[in-house]
Amino acid sequence: MKKITLFFFLCISLLLYCCKPKEDKKEEGFFPVLSFLKSQVAHIDTSLYQITKLTSRDSTWDTSYIKREEFHSYANDFLTLPDLTDKTISAKYEESKFFDASLNRAIITYTPKDKSEEIQREEVTIEPDAGNGDKVKNIIVDKLVSTKDSSITKRMLWTVNESFQVTSIIQKPGHEDSTKTLKITWQ
Repeated sequence: MKKITLFFFLCISLLLYCCKPKEDKKEEGFFPVLSFLKSQVAHIDTSLYQITKLTSRDSTWDTSYIKREEFHSYANDFLTLPDLTDKTISAKYEESKFFDASLNRAIITYTPKDKSEEIQREEVTIEPDAGNGDKVKNIIVDKLVSTKDSSITKRMLWTVNESFQVTSIIQKPGHEDSTKTLKITWQ
């Protein structure tokens, strides 16, 4: 009888231990911008989209078509972004979340704690949709690249399933600023 009572007590104790509510220690990480962009590029690699390149240098535009194989080289500025989901990199950035009711968009912004970081801002805009799931609409990145004789500010915009654009502002001491824009579209 003692064995049955002991067995019963152990079963009840185990059941209570297993059913006890656990503390929710789920840590939310940064939005996986780099992975998302890579999935967009993979989709374009397997598509039959016609890809158009528009370039501008100081307000003169040129349009041409590019081959699918060339797409990666044009998207390289996006594909070489640091992965902010990496703990060592995310420690250098702060995340802020905001909902803009006038745009009906949730906006997640990442800014560096130290302003000398190459990525000055990463912003993800998301359109909430309870019925079909939220949809990422845009990814905006401001990047600062300094060399010994110039600095380049890159303003980058990825419009999901549609296009991307990179505007480079080149500043050299003693020279006027030069602006170059590359826009790639597909549909």
